[in-house]
Amino acid sequence: MNGDKPVEVLRSTLLDGVAHGFLGRRGGVSTGVMAGLDMGRRGQAELSPELSENRRRAVDAVLPGATLVTLYQVHSAEAVIVNAAIADDARPHADAMVTRTPGLLLGILTADCAPVLFADAQTGVVGAAHAGWKGAISGVTDRTLDAMERLGARRDRIVAAIGPCIARASYEVDLAFAERFCADDAANERFFADGREGHVQFDLEGYVAHRLASAGVGRVAMLGEDTYPQTDRFYSFRRATHRGEPDYGRQISLIGL
Repeated sequence: MNGDKPVEVLRSTLLDGVAHGFLGRRGGVSTGVMAGLDMGRRGQAELSPELSENRRRAVDAVLPGATLVTLYQVHSAEAVIVNAAIADDARPHADAMVTRTPGLLLGILTADCAPVLFADAQTGVVGAAHAGWKGAISGVTDRTLDAMERLGARRDRIVAAIGPCIARASYEVDLAFAERFCADDAANERFFADGREGHVQFDLEGYVAHRLASAGVGRVAMLGEDTYPQTDRFYSFRRATHRGEPDYGRQISLIGL
């Protein structure tokens, strides 16, 4: 059972010295198709005992004693500044947040989309973003950087790490999807590879890294972990859909001061 395993925490050396972690499904107490460290639905305000325990384990694995802050994620480019704890039923409808307040642990939920953690360690400003394809092309990472700068961060000092997400080998899209990205920037063609007839394979992680580098981020890391095939380690919306499962779990990525 997942609950018998320790919480698996993936970290990036770029964020050394900053409390952070990309968590998967190992180490939680949820059961059924969402067995493991499931974080629940995006709009869920009332937590079951299992979800409450999963959240407690997640916080303890990254920054014990911290206050977890999450968003009502809507695949937008909206980024907010967080200065204090937020009640679950008052979460902003946004997909990124930043803070310089010690004791807050920013949490982003994903299930194939790219979680991105940011830090300017010198200034003491951190951020977290949920970059699905809609948010990525709309500029959610750009808005995160803007918000960090409003708190005093400097873009050339900011480092960013992209956590587990669906990889190009697992991410088949139709030609209309690719055309949307190429219409935004012809150079985006590089993030698509040939697939079966009428389809191509999209490199979400590479695209997000490109957006970060183009925006002036000092250093960018990619963990290179594909959520789709790693059934025992990560939740995946696309995998659950292909299997016809009734629901899917969500993993969390965390950063705090």
